[in-house]
Amino acid sequence: MRGLSISAAWEETREILARDGGLLTTVALALIALPTTINTLINPAGVNVGSTPLWAIGVALVAYLTALAGQLALITLVIGRSITVGGAIAHGARRLPIYVAAVLVIVVALLLVLLAMGLILGGLGVHVDRQVTAQMNPASLVAGLVFLAIFVFLFVRMVLSAPIASAEMVGPIGVLRRSWDLTSGHWWVLFAFLLIFFIGAGIVVLAVGSAAGVAIGFTIGKIQPMSAAALLLALIDALVSAAVTTFLAVMLARIYLQLSGRADAAVTVPSSGI
Repeated sequence: MRGLSISAAWEETREILARDGGLLTTVALALIALPTTINTLINPAGVNVGSTPLWAIGVALVAYLTALAGQLALITLVIGRSITVGGAIAHGARRLPIYVAAVLVIVVALLLVLLAMGLILGGLGVHVDRQVTAQMNPASLVAGLVFLAIFVFLFVRMVLSAPIASAEMVGPIGVLRRSWDLTSGHWWVLFAFLLIFFIGAGIVVLAVGSAAGVAIGFTIGKIQPMSAAALLLALIDALVSAAVTTFLAVMLARIYLQLSGRADAAVTVPSSGI
């Protein structure tokens, strides 16, 4: 089992962002901020399957997939491969189906766990409706906690799926197996890092989004789809999202390099683009 130092990954991330942040920002703005802006402009309140038009859901899906491709492109640049920015973007697009398929495997597995729990609760006499909500009692509470524990456990074990999908030419199952192997023995360290990151990122996103929403509401008007207020809020949300995603992508790339035995890979990215 290889050692893992979150502090070393942090220092490397700071070095990369300080020196090559402009180049990474360009990629993040194009592939993360721009589609996020378009999606937020069209769906400022988010997507609701029951009320959101099908075409708007399609826009949200395309925006999400584009952002995932952008994340893979950022990781490709950071892991030290000899590749141009244009090549990294093309590589991210090519590896996107593999990454998405790996994620879908996990989603299906979690749905099967949820279904099994629903059957167990039904056998215990707990009513579960079509929205998979159950009567609040000790059995349903325990089931909910167990499912949450399974979700968190798998999330941490699969957290290196994006770097692996970008760096290694394996299929969806190979991505999941490789992430499982690399994270073995490091669950608590990775869990602590992710917990701190998501709490910090959540606070920043919530604070910026709330403040921006209030300020825009007072100065421009009510935030409605395709309005000037929605556009401004979309731009702010997109910039914050791009910054958070870029930081996480760089950190995960450096953690992957440590655990895969490539910790000595150059802490750099290409200095030019296409």
